[in-house]
Amino acid sequence: MTHEELKNLLTRAEDKKNTGNYEEAEKLARQVLDSVLIENIGSRDGNILRASATRTLGLIARWRSNYHISLEYLTDALTISENNNDQEGIAKALGNIGNVYLNLSDYTLALDYYRKTIVLAEKLGNKNGVAFILGNIGNVHLYLSDHTLALDYYGKALALAEELGDKAGIARHLGNMGVVYFKLSDYPLALDYLSKALAITEYLGDKAEMASHLGNIGNVHKALSDNTLAMEFFGKAFAHDEELGNKAGVARWLGNIGATYATLEFGEDDTINAEKYLLKALTISIEIGAKQHLYEVHKNLSDLYATTERWKESRVHFKKYHTLYLEVQSEEATKQAQLMEHRRKIEESERDRQIKLARFQEQEKILHNILPAQIAERMVAGEKMIADSHDHVSVFFSDIVGFTKLSQQVTAEELVGMLNGIFSQFDQLARKHGLEKIKTIGDSYMAVAGAPIPQDNHAERAVLFALEVAEFMENYRTDSGDKVDLRIGLHTGSVVAGVIGENKFSYDMWGDAVNVASRMESHGEPGKIHISEEFKHAVETLHATSLQFNLRGEMHIKGKGMMKTYFLEKV
Repeated sequence: MTHEELKNLLTRAEDKKNTGNYEEAEKLARQVLDSVLIENIGSRDGNILRASATRTLGLIARWRSNYHISLEYLTDALTISENNNDQEGIAKALGNIGNVYLNLSDYTLALDYYRKTIVLAEKLGNKNGVAFILGNIGNVHLYLSDHTLALDYYGKALALAEELGDKAGIARHLGNMGVVYFKLSDYPLALDYLSKALAITEYLGDKAEMASHLGNIGNVHKALSDNTLAMEFFGKAFAHDEELGNKAGVARWLGNIGATYATLEFGEDDTINAEKYLLKALTISIEIGAKQHLYEVHKNLSDLYATTERWKESRVHFKKYHTLYLEVQSEEATKQAQLMEHRRKIEESERDRQIKLARFQEQEKILHNILPAQIAERMVAGEKMIADSHDHVSVFFSDIVGFTKLSQQVTAEELVGMLNGIFSQFDQLARKHGLEKIKTIGDSYMAVAGAPIPQDNHAERAVLFALEVAEFMENYRTDSGDKVDLRIGLHTGSVVAGVIGENKFSYDMWGDAVNVASRMESHGEPGKIHISEEFKHAVETLHATSLQFNLRGEMHIKGKGMMKTYFLEKV
C-alpha cells in the first residue's frame, strides 16, 4: 500500500475509534503498523504513520480501561516521535499520557505531561491542542474539588473552541462545566450545560461523549429525587458504554442504577434489582481496579443489606468499604501533598525563568542598540558566524574638516556634546532614508544603503541622505558661532559584511565600495559631496532634473588608479 493509502486507512481507524467501534479501529491500526514494515515506506513518513497507529492503539486501550497497556503504547508512540523529531506527534503522545495518569488519579504526573504538551502546542500554533489541554487541566482541578480553578480552565478552553468552531470541543467543555455546577449543587445550571453538550454530541454521533453526558444528566435528576428520569438516563449511558466496551463507564452506570433501585420503596423487586446491578458493578470495578468506585459500591451494598436485615453481609461490605475508603483518602492526601510540592517547584521555576528572561531581554536590547535589527535577531536565534556578501550597496563616508584643531580649542565636554549633537542628527536622517549606520571613528561617520537588507534604490537613498546631511551642516554652528565644514564621499559597489568580536560585538564592512567611498571623502573638499563615476551612473537617470554633477576631473585613487570623479549638488 502507498503512503497515501495508509494515511487514509489510519483516518478510518481514527473515525472508528471516535464513534466507539474499538474492535474495527484496532484492526485498522494494526493493519497500518504491519503495512508500514512490509511496504518499507520512507523513514520519516513511515515513522509518523507508526507513531499515529501506535497512539491510536493506546487510546483504544485507555477507553477500555486497560491503563497499563495504554501507557505502553503511548510511551512507544512518544519514543518514535522523539526519534523522528516530530513535534506534533510528541505533543499528542504527551497529552494522551497525561490523560492516562488522570484516569489513574496521579494528578501530579498528569499536570506534568499537560504542561509539557501545552508548551509544545503553543510553539506549534495549535490552538485546538491548547484548548484540549486547558480542558484536561480543568479536569485535574475538578477531581481535586478546586471548582473555581476548574471553571476558569474550562472557560478558557470553551472560548478557544468557539473561536475555532470546534463543535466536539465545545460539547466537551460545556459538559465539564455542567459537572462542576452539579458538584456545586446548582442543578438548573448543570442541566442547562449538560443538555447543550448532549445535543452537540448527538449531532456528531460521538457515543463515548454521549454516554458521559447522559450519565451526568442522570446524576442531576437523581439529586433532584426524580428517580424515574435518573434511571432512564443511566440506562441510555450504560447501553452506549457497553456497546463501546468501556468497562469503567459500564461499572459506573451499573452502580448508579443499583443505587437508585436501592432508594426506591416499591417492593421486593427493587431490592433484588438493586443487589443485581450493584454486584455486577462490584465485579467490573474489582477487575479494572477502580478503588474509588469500588468503595462506593461496597457502601451501597452495605446499606442495602442493612435495610433488608442481612446484617452479616452488611458488615462484610461495610468493612471493605471502610478499608478502601481510608486507602483512597490516604492516597488522595499523598497526591495533594505531591501537588502542593509540584506547584511550589513550578512557581520557583517560573521565578527563575522570569529572571533569566529579563536578563535575556536586556542582552537582546543591548544587541539591538549596537547592531542592525536583522543581525541582532540572527545572533539571538543562535547564529554564531555572521558573514554576508552584498553585491549592490552605496557607502557614505563623512569627516569633519579641521577636527584636530577644533578639538584643541574647546573643552572635552563641549567636544563630546558637539559630536553627539551632529551624529544624533545623522542617525535620525539615516533612519528617515533607510540607511544603516555602520560606525563612527572619531569625527568620521560611515553608513550604508542596501545592507544588511538589499534595496533596489540604494543609490537614491544614499543621495537623499547625503544632501540632507550637507544641508544640516551648512546651517550648523558651534556654541561659539563657528561654522563646521564636512567632507562627504559616496561610492557604489560590493562589500562583505559581518560581526566581529566575542564580547564587544561590532557589525562592520569591507571591500571595494568601502575603500573607494573612503577615498572619495578624503580626496573631497569642505562642504561638498564627492562621488565616483559609478555612483553618478547609478543615480543620474533617477534625478536627472534635480541633481547636478560637476566634473572634478581625473585623480589617482589608491588601489584603483586613475578615476573620474564628480561633485554632486542639488539643482
